[in-house]
Amino acid sequence: MTDRFINPSIIYITVNTINDTNYNFPNQKSVYKGKVREVYNIDDQFLVMIASDRLSAFDVIMPKQIPFKGQILNQIATKMMKATEDIVPNWLISNPDENVAIGHLCTPFKVEMVIRGYLSGHAAREYKIGRRVICGVEMPEGMQENDQFPKPIITPSTKADNGEHDEDITRDEILSRGIVSEEDYLVLEDYTRKLFQRGTEIAKERELILVDTKYEFGKTKEGKIVLIDEIHTPDSSRYFYIDGYAERQERKESQKQLSKEFVRQWLIQNGFQGKEGQKIPEMNENKINEISERYIELYEQIAGEKFVKANVNKVEERIERNVLEFLNNQ
Repeated sequence: MTDRFINPSIIYITVNTINDTNYNFPNQKSVYKGKVREVYNIDDQFLVMIASDRLSAFDVIMPKQIPFKGQILNQIATKMMKATEDIVPNWLISNPDENVAIGHLCTPFKVEMVIRGYLSGHAAREYKIGRRVICGVEMPEGMQENDQFPKPIITPSTKADNGEHDEDITRDEILSRGIVSEEDYLVLEDYTRKLFQRGTEIAKERELILVDTKYEFGKTKEGKIVLIDEIHTPDSSRYFYIDGYAERQERKESQKQLSKEFVRQWLIQNGFQGKEGQKIPEMNENKINEISERYIELYEQIAGEKFVKANVNKVEERIERNVLEFLNNQ
């Protein structure tokens, strides 16, 4: 069902959103529930990844969902995987539903490969308090927030389980602790740089700058390293507009950007950064719809096409029907 509510100038329509799913697909072995996705293991052969409408910031799941967010992230990620599959293999097999990606079962590496082309976000916050080394990588002196690095830097983080905070980690720590073998890590670094270069080229075509992003990788049962999870979405990446970038830097102004950073900034302004004892600020219906509209804008700019909203009248039934159709045809 949908219902209307009114603010002084706008009539909004609230729509069904996807929070938790609890499917029991044929030959289902297990289900993993991440911050914003749920992954179903089908017969140790396929993974069914369902993108929910949950919103996560500072590694904390917000109490309310954002309409169409899952569809937006899923469709950007799958579009970008198809645009990079010629340089880096990925796990994807099919997209039977707007919120679903189905791929090969993989064992994920316990690191996220974060790559930064510019001094922004977490790196800028570290720089501002005087730190010049992040994840064992030295950052040059004399940089201004949002300046471009001489060359992109890789700043990995540990992949946290059960909603815990991801943590910065150095390349040496990853190898010394045996989290990833040196042989595999060299592949991860190579793939990360190739994907970032391709992502930068795609962004430029959209008159955007790919500022930073993260990639996750896994191994298939055959031992092949492949790209998994999302790629180049506004949740995993930060984009600036090319137009006006240099002028804003010259004037030391904030950059106009496309990313989830606008959510983080709103939370920071309202006293929340995911730290113990802090209270998540209330998201009223106006704020929820504002965030949804921003995500739609992000999709259209990044994907270069108009966003078409899926029918969410009976969204959970729709997802189940489409997944079952795929599985029955295997």
